[in-house]
Amino acid sequence: MMNNETSASEQQFLKTYNPEQYKRPSVTVDMLLFTVARGEQKNYRKLPDMELKLLLVKRGKHPFKNQWALPGGFVQVDESLEEAAYRELKEETNVEEVYLEQLYTWGAVERDPRTRIISVSYLALVDHTKLTVKSGDDAAEAEWFTATLKIQEEEKKMTEEGFVQRETFLLTLRNDETTLTADVIVHRTKIGKVETTKTDISLSKGIAFDHAKIIVYALERLRNKVSYTDVIFTLMPDTFTLTELQKVYETILDKKLIKANFRRKISHMVLETNEFTTEAGHRPSQLFTFKNDWSDD
Repeated sequence: MMNNETSASEQQFLKTYNPEQYKRPSVTVDMLLFTVARGEQKNYRKLPDMELKLLLVKRGKHPFKNQWALPGGFVQVDESLEEAAYRELKEETNVEEVYLEQLYTWGAVERDPRTRIISVSYLALVDHTKLTVKSGDDAAEAEWFTATLKIQEEEKKMTEEGFVQRETFLLTLRNDETTLTADVIVHRTKIGKVETTKTDISLSKGIAFDHAKIIVYALERLRNKVSYTDVIFTLMPDTFTLTELQKVYETILDKKLIKANFRRKISHMVLETNEFTTEAGHRPSQLFTFKNDWSDD
C-alpha cells in the first residue's frame, strides 16, 4: 500500500508526464477464421473430401490494394484488443458471436509499409453454415479459401548444445476463381533448454503484408491443438459419422490416419445416437455426437 507521500508524488508525476516523449507504434488486430467444408463430390459412391478453409478479405485500399488479407484493422484508443477484433470482424465480414482466442503478437519493425505497426492475431474455429459472410468497410470482398500447407524441404543438424532446423513450407490458398501462394521458411534453433523460432517469407503471390507468415503459424498451432484437445469438435455439426470426423482430423493434420487406431483414440469423446445417415449411394452409417463431459480417465 502506498503512503500519502508516495501517492502524492505519483499524482504529481502523472500531472507532468508527457506521453509525446516516446514515439508510439500503431496497433492492429488480425483474425484467422477457420472452418471445414465438404469439397466437390467427384464420385457419388464416395464421400467427398473435407477441406480446411480460411476467411480472407480483398483489400479495397492501398497498400496491397486488390490483394487478399486477413480481416482486421486498427485498434482505437478507447477500446480493448478484443473489442477491436470483434468490431473489425463485424465491419469487414459481417461475422459476429464467435469465440476468438489470442494467438500471437507480430512486431517486426518493417512488417507494414505505412508505419511502425504491431499486430495481435486471433484464431477462431467456426461452423461456416451458421455464418452469413458479407464484405464491408474497406474490404472489397470476403471469401472462404481452401488452405493447404506442405513441407517442401526440411533440414536438421544436431549440435553439441541442441539443434538447428530449417523447414520450407508451401502455403496455398485457393477458391473457385483465385489461387494464392507463399513460400515460408521457418528456422528453429535450440541451445540447451532455450528454443527460438524465426520465420521468413521468401515469396508471396497475392497475400498482403506478412499475413502468409501469420497463417503458417496458425496452421501449425492448430495442428498441435488438434492432437491434444477437443477443439476440432467446434468445427463439427451436432451429429456426424466417425468417418466424417476422421476426415476432418486428416484434413487439418494433413496425413492419413489408421481407422482402428483413430476410433480407439476418440472413443471416449463421442456418444452414439439412434440416428443413421440416409445419403443416396451410401450404406447407412451411425451418427455420433460430442461428449461434453469426456475425460481421459
